[in-house]
Amino acid sequence: MASMRELKGRIGSVASSEKITGAMKMISSAKMHKTELAVRRVRPFRNQIQNTINNLLASDGEYESLLTEKRAVKRVALVVLGSDEGLCGAFNINISKLLLETIRSIKESSGGDISFVIYPVGKKIVVFTEKLKGDDIEVADIPYMTAKSVPSDVSRFCKELIESFEKQDVDRVVLIYTHFISISKQVFTSLDFLPIEASNLGNPEEAKVKNKPYIFEPDGNTIYNTVLPLYLLATLQEVVSESQASEQASRVMAMQSANDNAHKLLEELQLEYNKLRQQSITTELLDILGGKVE
Repeated sequence: MASMRELKGRIGSVASSEKITGAMKMISSAKMHKTELAVRRVRPFRNQIQNTINNLLASDGEYESLLTEKRAVKRVALVVLGSDEGLCGAFNINISKLLLETIRSIKESSGGDISFVIYPVGKKIVVFTEKLKGDDIEVADIPYMTAKSVPSDVSRFCKELIESFEKQDVDRVVLIYTHFISISKQVFTSLDFLPIEASNLGNPEEAKVKNKPYIFEPDGNTIYNTVLPLYLLATLQEVVSESQASEQASRVMAMQSANDNAHKLLEELQLEYNKLRQQSITTELLDILGGKVE
């Protein structure tokens, strides 16, 4: 059995841990609310672009763009969004698992004759993807993109992905990230980024009902090809913001769990300490009553 001095030391250590996890939870919670606001700010921009696309598609014109071109898939780009830091539960582990599942699924559907280039965002994901390098898997180096990237970095990265697709360096781009729903619920998901799926561009029939006819200047196809990159940028920015919010939400839950465990352990240690102290007092009283005290 531990001595009273040892128990007192352990109690002090656990109490300090409880304070630290509590403070980290508060910091992560503040960061999560900040990133959650970033998600809300980008959505109106994305919705406005969506409305513009709806109006274009609702007209009688025919539109063409390299960004919607479907071709035989020989090389796939996988953008994986993780975190730079730990202490966020199974956040990075689940993203890594989804990456492996996505690679396996694409290989099975294509018959295996396909190669990948992975764009890891976040130091933890960079470390994991380095282990996947092989004949059919390449890991790209994008040092300016981190788990804390600002909109200017996201815009630069989006342009690089678009250029890579237009030059046919890759035939498909998939985003692997964590969709933020609430502080207690995040969904690990993948999203086809390029080529743009017609079903993702909105509902032109709804636009026909709600909106009046438009006159497009200079012409509909030019506007269409101008708006689509903006649509992709808004989508990528929203995905990055959701990943950042999900990371902080995972960290809040991890710190809450650690704080609860520390509190429970502290109560158990305090109870053990009180029992040991009471036993010591009882022993001293028995010694006094027995005349054994000098």
